[in-house]
Amino acid sequence: MGLKKYFSVLILLIVIITIQLSTLFSGTGYYLTQLTMVAYYSLVVIGLCMLMGYAGQMSLGHAGFFGIGGYISAVLTTYNLISFKDNMIMIFMEKCGILITSQDIFGDTLLNFNPWAAFLIAVFTAVIVAFAIGTPVLKLKGHYLAMATLGFGTIIYRVFLATEIFGEADGISEVPAFTLFPGITVSGSFDARIQNYYIAWVLVLGGTVILLNLIHSRVGRALSAIHGDEGAANAMGIDTARYKLFTFVLSAAFAAVAGVFLTHYNGGIGPSEAGSMKSIRYVAIVAIGGMANLWGVLVMGVILNFLSLRGLFGSYDDAVFGIILILIMLFAPEGVFRLNIWPKLKRTVKIF
Repeated sequence: MGLKKYFSVLILLIVIITIQLSTLFSGTGYYLTQLTMVAYYSLVVIGLCMLMGYAGQMSLGHAGFFGIGGYISAVLTTYNLISFKDNMIMIFMEKCGILITSQDIFGDTLLNFNPWAAFLIAVFTAVIVAFAIGTPVLKLKGHYLAMATLGFGTIIYRVFLATEIFGEADGISEVPAFTLFPGITVSGSFDARIQNYYIAWVLVLGGTVILLNLIHSRVGRALSAIHGDEGAANAMGIDTARYKLFTFVLSAAFAAVAGVFLTHYNGGIGPSEAGSMKSIRYVAIVAIGGMANLWGVLVMGVILNFLSLRGLFGSYDDAVFGIILILIMLFAPEGVFRLNIWPKLKRTVKIF
């Protein structure tokens, strides 16, 4: 493939710039808020696409990893450690820049984790949890694997919903901005709307490049063999357990990164972000775009998430995604970009 595989990435970059310029000249800059959020959700679905479409492993718990990333970063950057300021470990961490001091609106001193440190801890935690869960769970197949990952996601959701430090049903608010570099900050500030739009989509571009390199590498060929026939792949000497676990952990890391960035962008996070319906929505988007079609998944993720965030589906939002998933499974199991509805429609009619 060589450099040809990056041509589509260049096209995506051009589209991203074109959309931003069109909102600028048309006076519709308010769309950038939803498009920025769409980018972070897209990072989750392309990671899940790698797991489902190329490794052939189902996961109904990826919203849990998104929640782990977002919640841990939110707790670390909002929980005041000032009462422990005289502790030697705290003094050392503050000197190293891991902890930072600031003041709230009342002038009280706050001691919190640096957002960069919180980001690294949050993603590392998600990776460790994914490794611990994936090692036994990925030995399962089919609906057993789906149910196990759904159980994991449900546990994570209930922990966030019932634990005081995670804000229980109210979630966590007043999460500070995440300064990536001087002058480049992830926040919901109106003045930084364009900047945040590009931060989010550069992150998606980076994730896409990583996945394209994996797909066209030895790892990608091994995953394709596993997806095609795991038994045959094992017979050929491919360490299927290791490759499946690697892909599961990588996709969890993508979800955690998205969770951290979206939490700082929104200034908070609630338990619904880790709910089972979020996980089902991610799976639905991957199925709609085509499980082994990275670009199809990205396109459909952008379209459907944007329409959802704009409130097009109203209170029927989850129902719409459920209906779309049923229709895709009936008429286009390989995704809408390989749609051949007429033969399947005739067979469905004959059944009734």
